[in-house]
Amino acid sequence: MSSDSAITSAAAASRPILRIPVHLGVIMDGNGRWARARGKPRTEGHLAGVKSLRRLVELCINYGVANLTVFSFSSENWSRPRDEINFIFGLLRRFVASDLEKLYRNNVRVRIIGDRDGLDGSLRRLIDDVEMKTDANTGLNLLVAFNYGAKAEIAMAVRRIAEAVKAGDLDPADITEATISRSLYTYGVPDPDLIIRTSGEQRVSNFLLWQAAYAEFAFVHEYWPDFDESTFRRVLEDFSSRERRFGGIEANPT
Repeated sequence: MSSDSAITSAAAASRPILRIPVHLGVIMDGNGRWARARGKPRTEGHLAGVKSLRRLVELCINYGVANLTVFSFSSENWSRPRDEINFIFGLLRRFVASDLEKLYRNNVRVRIIGDRDGLDGSLRRLIDDVEMKTDANTGLNLLVAFNYGAKAEIAMAVRRIAEAVKAGDLDPADITEATISRSLYTYGVPDPDLIIRTSGEQRVSNFLLWQAAYAEFAFVHEYWPDFDESTFRRVLEDFSSRERRFGGIEANPT
């Protein structure tokens, strides 16, 4: 064996065995700054971000991630310039329309979570169409958080529970954490094991607040368009080295 081969083998042996999250959440941040750093308009950053999303979906399929939730448009993003909002909405349409057949062939089930009341009728019909066509798929469960805010989601859940109590269908004494979880957009999906945020920012920005109670977080410096397999593996290796205790103690405390 050559010395180069020995070094490569030693490096491979030193890598931790990857623990794959059952549910991965991703805050896709930094499209605008990626574009600005290259002297391009923000729209070019959003286009590059869609390519990165396609790459992430492929990575999750190849690595065996069962559930992926991506934060694509926050309910707070309405404060952005109208032209940029229209461009982002157009990108969602194009992503769904152009990628639907590929997602279907790859056994991906797509769900769009968030408030649909503020969306125009044609976009709502497109969302309904992609969800219906992929509903029977059994591979990667892809949740796209669009016009989504976690506080609004929790408020919606509380309203639903209050309505059930008012109707006499639920005793307040029977309200538990599971009652709230069943009223969220993510009902039926395990809580995220790992949430990644790109671009170096270290905050959750109103994303899956209830569901992320025991999630591990990874804040990476790469802007979202630069997120690739090497970054993905680096995060998974770090995640695999962590001991998740869920409020308990170490398995072998010293």
